[in-house]
Amino acid sequence: MTNRSVVRPGLTLAVVAVVQFMVSLDLSVVNVGLPRIAAGLGFSAVGLTWVVHAYALTFGGLLLLGGKAADRYGRKRVLLLGLGLFGLASLAGGFAQEPGQLVAARAAQGIGAAALAPAALALLAATFPAGRARVRAFGVWSATNAAGGALGVLVGGVLTEYADWRWVMFVNVPMAAFALAVAWRGIAPGPPTAGGGRPDVLGAVLVTAGMTLLVFGVVRTDQHAWTSPVTLTTLAVAVALLAAFLHVERTTSRDPLVRLGLFANRSVVGANASTLLVGAAMGSTFYFASLYLQQVLGTGPARTGVMFLPLALAVVAGSVLAVKLGYRLAPRTLLVTGTLLTATGLAWFGLISPDGSFTTDVLGPSVTIGIGFGLCLGPVVSLATAGVAPHETGTASGLLNSSRQIGASLGLAAVGSAAHHRTGPSTTPESLNDGYALGLTLSAALLVAAALVALTVLRRTGPPSQDEPADGRDLPSVRLTKAGER
Repeated sequence: MTNRSVVRPGLTLAVVAVVQFMVSLDLSVVNVGLPRIAAGLGFSAVGLTWVVHAYALTFGGLLLLGGKAADRYGRKRVLLLGLGLFGLASLAGGFAQEPGQLVAARAAQGIGAAALAPAALALLAATFPAGRARVRAFGVWSATNAAGGALGVLVGGVLTEYADWRWVMFVNVPMAAFALAVAWRGIAPGPPTAGGGRPDVLGAVLVTAGMTLLVFGVVRTDQHAWTSPVTLTTLAVAVALLAAFLHVERTTSRDPLVRLGLFANRSVVGANASTLLVGAAMGSTFYFASLYLQQVLGTGPARTGVMFLPLALAVVAGSVLAVKLGYRLAPRTLLVTGTLLTATGLAWFGLISPDGSFTTDVLGPSVTIGIGFGLCLGPVVSLATAGVAPHETGTASGLLNSSRQIGASLGLAAVGSAAHHRTGPSTTPESLNDGYALGLTLSAALLVAAALVALTVLRRTGPPSQDEPADGRDLPSVRLTKAGER
């Protein structure tokens, strides 16, 4: 490798977009196929939940470690490793013949995603460090991120109903292969950017175990109540491990997994706190909307997926609008505006009725939610990496992904418990509707809280500098003195 490498911003953006679409798709594509998976492999009712939990545990628990690995060993190297593992795990899951094999494949998918997601986001932040090109890049990222999550329901429903449940796993393979090939050829092999001190093995063990137990305790509340000894013990141990991690990072580590000084950056703190609440709200929203369409309105899996299309398209429209407005408005302004608009859509969605319809109860709120969500996605990612040193962008990216994943798990568990309590033992459309309506209303409240956090924590700043042209045709290759790093 020579001392000078060429960064191709367009190829980097393409790889990151495919990676984020794939990861977001995988978070939702499996859910619609769960009944067919249970029938095909003989899962018990309790065992079936581990098809979802195995992915959430490894993904959420290893994200910080993945972000640090990207900084320490090189973002391209960690990205390629994560893509390879994710693709192979998806292939193995599609060929699974018994429950344990599929659960193991889902866990391996989570490990791969924990490596590739922060590495990809760190590459994006380093390739587009400032100005209008950064606004465009994060607008594309936000569109693919949200579209993957929304379209996952459509893809999962269509594949499950008209092909076979195994295709909800196989669908990841060509995307991973494409991203791997483009990244291999098109991304500069930048060197490691983190310090060369002794690896923080103890910190990695503590934070991974703590975050894994935290997610485990939360996702198990569907079987053990929040006040049960099992849940309280699990969460207490998780908190103790995370407290020990903070002590290690502050006092003993030469090359800490997460430098605590990073939290002195108000942009990082505000973006992560807001993302935690937004993740909690949106994770619950997709869950309740899908159940309302299927359990209350009696819609089939494929039609349910089609009904999510307006939301997916609205997210893309909101992301495009965020790019246009991002040239004139500060990221903080866009984040607050988008979050409040999304909250408005969710409050509207909370007015669903058992004798409603897609046109009267779902379409309008879906479009409102989608536009608002699209407006705030790109700005929050840009804020989470703003002012962060180049050697810590992987860590900052891992933190943001962790906040989103932990938020989704916590939110669904907490809001889901409240909705289940409102529904009670009855399974009539009326009682189910009451529970789902409460869940959507509580999700709106979480988004209002996210907007308040953004207003109080994030600093008021101006719009991006205007020294870059507005169109996307002027992204020439950038020559760097250190192989792919700015």
